[in-house]
Amino acid sequence: MVDAVILSGRGRYSDPWHPYDETGPLLAELVEEAGFDPRIETGIDAAVRTLDPAVRLLVVNAGDPDGPDSGGRSDGDGPRDEHAMPETALLAEGEAVLATALARGIGVLVMHSGAASLRDYPSFGTALGGRWVRGESWHPDFGEAHVHVVAGHPLADGLVDFTVEDERYTALRMDAEVQRLAEHEEAGVRHPLVWTRELGASRLVYDALGHDARSYDSAGHRELLARALAWLADLPGR
Repeated sequence: MVDAVILSGRGRYSDPWHPYDETGPLLAELVEEAGFDPRIETGIDAAVRTLDPAVRLLVVNAGDPDGPDSGGRSDGDGPRDEHAMPETALLAEGEAVLATALARGIGVLVMHSGAASLRDYPSFGTALGGRWVRGESWHPDFGEAHVHVVAGHPLADGLVDFTVEDERYTALRMDAEVQRLAEHEEAGVRHPLVWTRELGASRLVYDALGHDARSYDSAGHRELLARALAWLADLPGR
């Protein structure tokens, strides 16, 4: 039985920069290795609206719905209105379902551009605790990233600093208290790359890495994600 849903960017959640059709299956492999039975959903708004109560893990691997092609697809595959923005009432219905899941208890893993995604769902933004903000947030050019593991985090024991070919999101707007699991340094300042949050019966991990498949070639990144997924599977009260 499917107990993990991976929201993979397409339609208004796609963009010209992120190959979600490439990274979605790689995430599905990691999720399956963690003991879940995952399904990839590309009709994101419909998937949120119909989220089954049996789902224990929600993975957000998608882009900004207000992005460069917010009215349709940017990947050139299929009708441009195939995944157009739904009516306000349908978005409200999805928000209610998501808020209920967060109150009930669910693990949430948000990858990379997910910091700019699901903007029509207030409960997601509140749970995430940080956002990519246009005109403020940025990243250095894609390349070798040095990831610093934050000693003292409950998931950090035995983890060591690692390198990965990726983007390093910088100057995200932090809206709530988070526990930093990993950081990167830019101009002498440490910026959060991976953080965790406990939200009543739910848990959330944000991982700013994961731009494309090269990110998942890093053994250090894969180990970090394995630990994050194990923690998300161990929900309070379940």
